[in-house]
Amino acid sequence: MSLNPAAAPAIAGIPLVLGGNVFGMTADEDASFAVLDAFYAAGGRMIDTADVYSAWVPGHKGGESETVLGKWFAASGKRAEMRLHTKTGMLGGSELYQPARVLASLDASLERLQTDYVDLYYAHRDYEELAMADIVTAFDGAAKTGRVRALGASNFTAGRLSEALDAAQQQAAMPFSVLQNEYNLVARAAYGPDLQRICTERSIPMLPFYGLASGFLTGKYRTEADLAKSVRGTRMTTLIETGKPLLAVMDDVVRETGATHAQVALAWLRVQPGIGAPIASATSAAQVKELCASTALHLNAEQLARLSAA
Repeated sequence: MSLNPAAAPAIAGIPLVLGGNVFGMTADEDASFAVLDAFYAAGGRMIDTADVYSAWVPGHKGGESETVLGKWFAASGKRAEMRLHTKTGMLGGSELYQPARVLASLDASLERLQTDYVDLYYAHRDYEELAMADIVTAFDGAAKTGRVRALGASNFTAGRLSEALDAAQQQAAMPFSVLQNEYNLVARAAYGPDLQRICTERSIPMLPFYGLASGFLTGKYRTEADLAKSVRGTRMTTLIETGKPLLAVMDDVVRETGATHAQVALAWLRVQPGIGAPIASATSAAQVKELCASTALHLNAEQLARLSAA
C-alpha cells in the first residue's frame, strides 16, 4: 500500500511499524540495539518515534528514543534501508506549531537521529485553537527544506483532518498523507467510521498506535495480581473487567490458530479499513520475532467477525 500516491514513500518490508517509545526507557541502549537488529533481520523497515519520548520519565527531557536510534543508525549503517517516522508537538503548547518552532524541532530531531532527513514527520497532536491553514503552512515549511519526505497527522479528528487536506490543496502545500491515531480491539473511538471513510477514499493509510493496548491484548493481564507484571500494569485496571469477554474470544482464536494473543490482535488490526500497518513496541528480540510473525497470520472471516463483535 502506498502512503500517498503523490507525496509519500511506499510501505517497505513487512506491514508492521516498530514503536520506539521504549528505547531509552524500558529498553536500555543494548536492549534497544538487540530489538532493532531483530526487527531488521525479520524484514521490518519502518520505525516510529517522537521528540517527546520519554519526557515523562524522571530525569528525562524528551529525545531519548531518538538519541538511541541515532546511535543504532550510526553503528549499523542501516539508515538508508529504513523508513524513519518521528513527531513533534507534545513538548509544550500550540506555540510549537509556529513555523520557526517546527523547523527548530525538526533540526533537533535530525541531530539526535544522526540523519539529514526523515521519511515521515508528524504533527503529534492537534491544537484546535489554531487555524488549520496555519498548521498546514508550518509543516509545509518543514517539507520545503527537503529534510522531510512526507507529512502525517496524529490524534486528529475527522473534521480537522478534512480541514487540513482542504487547506493543503488550497495552498498547494504538502498534505498530511498518513494518520496515526489510537486504535485496537479494545479502543476504537479515535478511528471511527468518518475517519475510516476519509482514509480509504483519500488513500491515507492509518498507522495505529497502542496496537496491543499497552500490553493488555497480549493476554497477560487478567487479574489484579497481574498488574505488577509491568510498569504499564496500572493502565490495565479498568480493562481487566471490561476486556474479559474479548479475551475469552481471543483465547478461542488462539486455540484455533496456534498463534499468540499478540499475533491475533495485530492480525485483526492489519485488515481493518484503511490500516496500512499497526505500530507495536518490543523490549527484547524474542518479542520482536513474535510480533513480526503476526504479519504471516491470516484470520478467516468468521474469526475476524467474532473479534470485531466482542
